[in-house]
Amino acid sequence: MPANLSPAYKTAEEQYRRAREPSDKLDALKEMLRSIPKHKGTEHLQSDIKAKIKELTEEVSAPSRGGARTGPATVVRTEGAGQIALLGPPNTGKSTLHSISTGSHTQIGEYPFTTQYPIPGMMPVRDIAIQLVDLPPIAVEHPVPWISNALRPADGCLLVVDLSLPGCVERVVEVRDLLRERNVHLTPRWPADGEEVDEQDVFTKVLPTLLVAAKADKDPDVDEDLAILEELAEVSFPCLAVSAETAQGLDVLGEWLFEHLGVVRVYTKIPGRDPDMRRPYTVRHGATVLEVARLVHREIADEFKFARLWGAADFDAQQVGQEHVVEDGDVLEIHV
Repeated sequence: MPANLSPAYKTAEEQYRRAREPSDKLDALKEMLRSIPKHKGTEHLQSDIKAKIKELTEEVSAPSRGGARTGPATVVRTEGAGQIALLGPPNTGKSTLHSISTGSHTQIGEYPFTTQYPIPGMMPVRDIAIQLVDLPPIAVEHPVPWISNALRPADGCLLVVDLSLPGCVERVVEVRDLLRERNVHLTPRWPADGEEVDEQDVFTKVLPTLLVAAKADKDPDVDEDLAILEELAEVSFPCLAVSAETAQGLDVLGEWLFEHLGVVRVYTKIPGRDPDMRRPYTVRHGATVLEVARLVHREIADEFKFARLWGAADFDAQQVGQEHVVEDGDVLEIHV
């Protein structure tokens, strides 16, 4: 039976996809359940929504229960301009890359499966920071039951490989297939690519992926070897060669993520004062003045009247409305 989903449901579903905070996702799920047509054709979807509501309700309420949490957190709250997960087979140099890029002092070992739980760190890029989350290796012999939940807030991932390891191709295929079993699909398309990402259903996580060859300093033919890996593994991700040992490619990595995440920095000012150019608010390409206002404060967004904008697109203190699309480097003065 066709689902015949209503416009209200589709709007709530889009809000769920775009939400980054668990509480916002929970609100969207509740609206999805309220507005979904109740008939046999949607019974399975209703069940999935109810299960997600239960899961997120427990996650949102967990801090207020004091000692209820019994182990390390498996979901990292997003900070900075975006969250990037570090994924890969065992012993690829993933944790070393994380430590060098963020200064996190991640535990590093020559043996596999040193990383047991998510480890966040902040990678500085220009005047913002991108959050990198080091995750346990993905391998058949070491299943991570909570990996799909850990990847839920991620905006993308680095699939880190060591081209010198035997069985590298098979390991990449294994990572892709194990994640797909958990309803996580790796894609070469990134938010700033200007393409729509097809998602099979609202609970499928489609994860933009950059294939990163670590230890590039030890492989003079790294670019050619990356191309061979992609051909044999039948994947087509964008690729980058880096080295934590020599810092090769690390500055390029930060800039690549900035551009492909579609990061837009917006600075704010108080009337009569100079703008604060130290800590921009970050949104994505296509974001509006109202979305920036919400980041400043929800009450400011609710009471928004107009804004004055200074920017690169020939705007000089021009009055704009809440639906005006902001660009990187814009300065906003919000009036309520």
